[in-house]
Amino acid sequence: MNAKTPNAIDIYVGSRVRMRRQLLGLSQERLAEQIGVTFQQVQKYEKGVNRIGASRLQRIAEVLSASPSYFFEQDPSEPLSLAGLDMTIATDPVAEFLHSKEGLALNRAFIKITDALLREKIVALVKAMAQSQGDRPAARASPTSTVNPN
Repeated sequence: MNAKTPNAIDIYVGSRVRMRRQLLGLSQERLAEQIGVTFQQVQKYEKGVNRIGASRLQRIAEVLSASPSYFFEQDPSEPLSLAGLDMTIATDPVAEFLHSKEGLALNRAFIKITDALLREKIVALVKAMAQSQGDRPAARASPTSTVNPN
């Protein structure tokens, strides 16, 4: 591997930083200010161009209210595997959705719901809606509809 080629783990960790930052509605500038770097450095971390050192990752985790291990997880129940890194974020449908306007809006609204029972009911409702859709193609939102990600 060329020294200038981003490492797959660095890319993955950076994408998790970006996803968490966006989920919390934090700008690159604000994160940079909180961790003591430039926003350009945050961009490089998020793209995996620059590696994030252990102490810096700890600080990022504190600012983003996550544990350092969060940035290595594929999902809460499945640890990061090197084999899984062959699939880039662009081809990962979950990551693609979480980075979308709708995904961000849905997640931002959902994390504001503190009632565990209500959260369970919402998940059950969404699962039922998805199941009732079956194999029908997904309808695209009309150009006049908007989603407010805030």
